[in-house]
Amino acid sequence: MERPLTEHIRADRRPLSLGEYEKMGGYQSVRKALKEMTPKDIQTVVKESNLRGRGGAGFSTGLKWSFVPMDAPSPKYFIVNADEMEPGTFKDRLLLESAPHQLIEGMIVSAFALQADISFIFLRWAYKEAANTLRFAIQEAYDAGYLGENILGTGYHLEMHLHTGVGRYMCGEETALLNSLEGKRATPRAKPPFPQVSGLFGRPTIVNNVETVSCIPHIVNKGADWFQKLSRTNDAGTKLYGVSGKVKHPGLWELPMGVTVRELIEEHAGGMQDGVKFRGVLPGGASTDFLVEQHLDVKMDYASVAAAGSRLGTGTMIVLDDKTSVVGFVKNLIHFFAQESCGFCTPCREGLPWIEKILHALQEGKGEAGDINLLEFHTKYLGPGNTFCALAPGAMEPLQSAIKYFRKDFEDYISEALKNQSLTTGLPKKQNLITDISKL
Repeated sequence: MERPLTEHIRADRRPLSLGEYEKMGGYQSVRKALKEMTPKDIQTVVKESNLRGRGGAGFSTGLKWSFVPMDAPSPKYFIVNADEMEPGTFKDRLLLESAPHQLIEGMIVSAFALQADISFIFLRWAYKEAANTLRFAIQEAYDAGYLGENILGTGYHLEMHLHTGVGRYMCGEETALLNSLEGKRATPRAKPPFPQVSGLFGRPTIVNNVETVSCIPHIVNKGADWFQKLSRTNDAGTKLYGVSGKVKHPGLWELPMGVTVRELIEEHAGGMQDGVKFRGVLPGGASTDFLVEQHLDVKMDYASVAAAGSRLGTGTMIVLDDKTSVVGFVKNLIHFFAQESCGFCTPCREGLPWIEKILHALQEGKGEAGDINLLEFHTKYLGPGNTFCALAPGAMEPLQSAIKYFRKDFEDYISEALKNQSLTTGLPKKQNLITDISKL
């Protein structure tokens, strides 16, 4: 089984020096791309490879690149989104800390394909080790002539900068990231115009994920057909899959695209810990819908997970067990998203804290009849098309699916609360005035 992204990562995860990386074939794609290929050639092979963005959206990388106007004057920008802040997601950290030259090589080839002359790595503030590793690797690349003026004597120039974010999840949205890079408040921008045409400082810009860009050198070296054959499904390549929760061996593995949920949990993560049972899983990070036992044999690719009612997202799953309160589980996620809302639009700014208060009241034994209806209303009010960006709709995915699959858990909290309140007052609890929110 080929693992191009991780095959040269050491057991102790220490990064290879530039010399060690070159001995493993490193930077050969830079030589091939800059000396033997045109920017159009590179764009074509990436598009034909069916590489889809590994940051969560799964959009075709080659198609995204094709929207950049190649005749636009300098500067153009190529940016790597390394602002990995979603709960349960830790895949890019491995590549940043242990394979920095692979990322830098991918950035050089990608930037050349777009004729970009300035590149940035936008890094999560908490990734201190990654920051130190990347600074050292970037300097090595400059010293070796892979960055800067007249790279390898080809006349191509590329600057590369490491930018540490300010600690906002919102910066994972590409236009909010661009605002942050410009020194502005990290709020999303209206589209159109799209960044490919008017991005950083109003210039053509591409923003790609760490794992996505790390695939580029291998595609250029070995071709589109090779990359497609790595997968078990129509979605090409390998994928970094992660599992967290009460499994025996939580971790991260590079595997063919299309492994099943069952294989990841039972074979690679070792199954559930003793004394707990599987109940459900968020397959692609905190902003995806639950899958349950009936979905264990679903393939972890974009189409299959979507058909099951969720999203592949980042491919880093969070497992729910039978000893963990599903209400508390979801409340913790909503608390995170409420804190990280940029506050730009009303549904997200006001709705997320309201949902958190309802869930907190349920946990505290203060639930009321009608609370589930209120929560269901919010999943629609904060859903796609009602907010400025995807933060709130993403936050609604674990909530709406929790109510769908684990509704009795919510009902039990309310029943117990009403029972206790009746015992305390000696009178039936007054019915919540909002019993059917859909009639509002």
